Amino acid sequence: MRIVADENIPLLDAFFAEQGEIATYPGREIRREHLLQADALLVRSVTKVDAALLARTPVRFVGTCTIGTDHLDLPGLKAAGINVSSAPGCNARGVVEYVLSCLLTLSERTGLAWRNRRVGIIGAGEVGGRLATTLTALGVDCLLCDPPRAERGESGFVSLDELLAQADVITCHVPLNKQGPHATQHLLNAERLAKLAPGTWLINSSRGPVVDNQALAALLPQRQDLQVALDVWEHEPQVKLALAAQCALASPHVAGYSLDGKLRGTEQIYRAFCAHFQLPVARALSELAPSAGLASLTVDAQTPADWALSKALRLVYDVRDDDARFRAAMVGLIEGDEQIARRFDQLRKHYPLRRECSHLGLLSAAGAVTPLDWSAAGFSC
Repeated sequence: MRIVADENIPLLDAFFAEQGEIATYPGREIRREHLLQADALLVRSVTKVDAALLARTPVRFVGTCTIGTDHLDLPGLKAAGINVSSAPGCNARGVVEYVLSCLLTLSERTGLAWRNRRVGIIGAGEVGGRLATTLTALGVDCLLCDPPRAERGESGFVSLDELLAQADVITCHVPLNKQGPHATQHLLNAERLAKLAPGTWLINSSRGPVVDNQALAALLPQRQDLQVALDVWEHEPQVKLALAAQCALASPHVAGYSLDGKLRGTEQIYRAFCAHFQLPVARALSELAPSAGLASLTVDAQTPADWALSKALRLVYDVRDDDARFRAAMVGLIEGDEQIARRFDQLRKHYPLRRECSHLGLLSAAGAVTPLDWSAAGFSC
């Protein structure tokens, strides 16, 4: 069996080496000629996969080690008889930590207590649902908007217009759907962006085109009361530098880029691969994942809860680091420069090692380290 894969999939050899020969390429450079003798294609979000890419090749299984599938032509691949699997929820914890870090940072910069702000979550799936659970456990008032689920008769959701009118913070967690009754391309268009309440914080870590970037760039010079954090961009890896300069926080599509999330994605696709080819599941992430050690946070009965929370978040992940690296990489470039896309991809390819909150422990005054249970500690994640 021959497997063609994105070179940036972690633990690729550990999971798949026994299944056959593996050929790796940069994700954006995978071409049809690489697949002429392949049985399976394993990708991440940067590889556009459609029936034309796989035409007259032996490939009958495509696995994307990512939560999203907008880079896959699902109808075309289904019509061609190709089995497709994704990894829903694999990076949800990392994205939640990204949003929490954005809230903490914007709170410090504005002087507004983030726990007192009403958070509107657009999309209540794997990521949005986990975020809502986390914030609610932290005492934050949340509004949820998920039209497909509301249409199925589920309760607890508000309309998008209600959310925009009532939320102090808006965070997007929807897939990119370009058409249909629940299309999300330019969900936040010029008209809706203009309705944002004074002082709104807008966070997008879903897909770039969910927010009309051109409209947002035109609005921000007139609305300096808005605080915007963008991790995803229209036309990425190309980025509109004028918009990035106006954002409070800007990063290169790395909100869910924890190593743990990537590893879960690889394992989920490995299991789907084995099911498709009727092979035994011989590997498990619990056996293969590298140890992170356990960072510790010293707490006692007198430790203020808010201090402990902010310190814990910063030990796990600090969005300011990603923002600083992104801005430094774009220094000296001008709008439309081809180097923008290259540097964007390089930031992702050489992203620093990042683990999740499960690798943080609480150190008591007696010196005992207990792995942090975020839900039990009130920091549900």
